[in-house]
Amino acid sequence: MFIKLDLESNEPIYIQLVHQIIAGIAKKDLEPGDRLPSVRSLASDIGINLHTVNKAYQLLKQDGLILIHRQKGVVVNPEGIPQADEAYRKQLNDSLHPLIAKSVCRGLDEEEFLHMCSRLFKEFYDRKEEEK
Repeated sequence: MFIKLDLESNEPIYIQLVHQIIAGIAKKDLEPGDRLPSVRSLASDIGINLHTVNKAYQLLKQDGLILIHRQKGVVVNPEGIPQADEAYRKQLNDSLHPLIAKSVCRGLDEEEFLHMCSRLFKEFYDRKEEEK
């Protein structure tokens, strides 16, 4: 697994790490049951504090994306990623609302916003199609 962090970014490192692991799962670089590095190992490999990695792993665990076993270590949820339910849809709506509001304030119209979303979705779906 390749992790690239921007230490100059305003986005916290643990959030960058969460996003990269989720993208790895979405792109099928990480499959259900795949092992992730231990907290200590990943922190050492990318040169960040182990508490930062632990925080990222805990967030991924809360979302059902990974499991943390004392003996087996950290694995991508072997039962697969939980599908979108009503609670997830509400969380997504709540996350998108301020993002869209900010976009409107900055003069981005709906067509351009949706085009950007479509392009981003395509990055993930094209990758899945290549593997079929």
